[in-house]
This record gives sequence, C-alpha cells and structure tokens, in this order.
Amino acid sequence: MLYQRRADERGRANFGWLDSRHTFSFGRYYDPKHMGISVLRVINDDTVAPGAGFDAHGHRDMEIISYILSGAIEHQDSMGNEFVVPAGDVQRMTAGTGITHSEYNHSKTDPLKFLQIWIVPNQRNLPPGYEQKTIPQSGRLTPLVTPDGRDGSLTVHQDASIFRAQLEAGEQLTLNTGQRMGYLHVITGSVQASGNSLSAGDGVGVIDEPLELIAGEPGITALWFDLPRTRDQP
Repeated sequence: MLYQRRADERGRANFGWLDSRHTFSFGRYYDPKHMGISVLRVINDDTVAPGAGFDAHGHRDMEIISYILSGAIEHQDSMGNEFVVPAGDVQRMTAGTGITHSEYNHSKTDPLKFLQIWIVPNQRNLPPGYEQKTIPQSGRLTPLVTPDGRDGSLTVHQDASIFRAQLEAGEQLTLNTGQRMGYLHVITGSVQASGNSLSAGDGVGVIDEPLELIAGEPGITALWFDLPRTRDQP
C-alpha cells in the first residue's frame, strides 16, 4: 500500500462560516508528506454555514469537481452559469485560461456539506467549461467523472476517473489498478480495505496492486479515484 490518510490527521481550516478538512496540502495548511497523489491534488471536506459561502474568486488550469453530500450550492461564474447544485449532484469546472465563480449555501437554515476535488489537467490554457449532473448509482461502482464521459458521467481533461462505490454490510469489491494508481476516500460507513480498517474521512492510496474491500456496518459510500502513474512515482 502506497499511502494512508486518517480523517483526524487531516489539515483543518475553521473560519466560523467554513469548517474545512484538507486531505492534502491546501491554502495555509502545508505538509510535504501530503501533497496529493498522481494528478489528484485536493480533497477538501467542506461544511458551510447557512447563507454563507465563497465570494467570487478566480482559478486557472485546474479541473475542479464538487460532490454535494447534503444541502445545495448556489453557483455563479464568469461564463454566465447560474445554477443550484443539490445533494447527490456532481459538478465539474474546467478553469483553463481563467474562470471566476462564487459558491454559497443555498439554505438559510441548514449547513451545506460537499467535497471539493482538484485534478491537474493534461494540458494548460484550455477553454473554461462547466458540467453538472445527477448520476444515480448503478451497481456497486458507478462512474461519476471520466475522460470520455462514458455511461453518462461528466468529462475531465485528464486520464483519470472518479467512481462512487456503494456496498451493503458484508459485500465485497475488488478495485483493480493494473499498472496505475488508485485512491479511496470514504464518505460514510466503515470498510476493510486490504486489511486496513477505514471509516468516514479516511483514505488509502495504492499503486500496481488491487484494493480488496469488505464493507462493515452499516455499509459504505466512498469515492474511488483511478489515476495515472506519474513520472515521479516508482
């Protein structure tokens, strides 16, 4: 196993209106041992207070994916998009040559919870782009984001894919990497991952080896990242 990350060891930023847990180095949190894996650079587990949010700010040359856990995001951007992104939806922005956007909690009474994910694109200076979809679960492993948009998934400008894994207690699933890399981020539940006990917020990374999952009580929902081997990896 290449890499392990425990939920309670993640970086944290708490600004009152925002409580964010950083799997990898981000913003003021820096740890050279946790800089990402392959082209996956950010997994931020964000809780936003009712009515609060991120004012307009800019990005460049990054694929930014939001996975809404509970509540809904009010999204506006410099391409003219204005959408509400509800729980269960997946959103992808290609920042490319530059994009400005804002994100607010749509509710005035309930917190918003979502995962913010950044993937390095396979080329710079792409035209900015936006996609948003509701993707129902189909089987134990459902593609959410892929390079070719297969099976109704969103597209990403990189040889990388994100899948949602859902298992009932006792169910098993083998996640194969071939000669690639993989990272599992647990959203809810508990699981044995190749003998490692994981719960919500935990993650493990593998290279050139499968990850054997056995779901614990009451089952598991997780994200599986299928990633290329990068030149700085063995």
